[in-house]
Amino acid sequence: MSAIRRVTTVILCCFSLIACQEDGPDVSESETVIPDILAIERTACEREGGRWGLAIGKSSFVCYQNLSDANKTCASANDCNGLCLARSRSCSPVEPFYGCHEVLSPSGVRQTLCIE
Repeated sequence: MSAIRRVTTVILCCFSLIACQEDGPDVSESETVIPDILAIERTACEREGGRWGLAIGKSSFVCYQNLSDANKTCASANDCNGLCLARSRSCSPVEPFYGCHEVLSPSGVRQTLCIE
């Protein structure tokens, strides 16, 4: 009889443990509680005419905006919506324009600008 009691006790313990397990979170519920922030940002970027992509040299995403005066000739930063690139004397094509670049200041002075 002692062996039967042990087996019965083990079986009852197993059933008790099985009954205590949770099913896990409801997938549809968790999606509504925690929105996908990147998807929201990407949608907003593209709605405004931007291009969603990885930031150059980084592991994060950024919204690149094409500038209306891209590649236009410039003599200072005042001539551009973005940067006035010193080497080509033209306006930068997108914003943000990551990296280190020789640019022209508002007064037309050549300087190095690094954007990270």
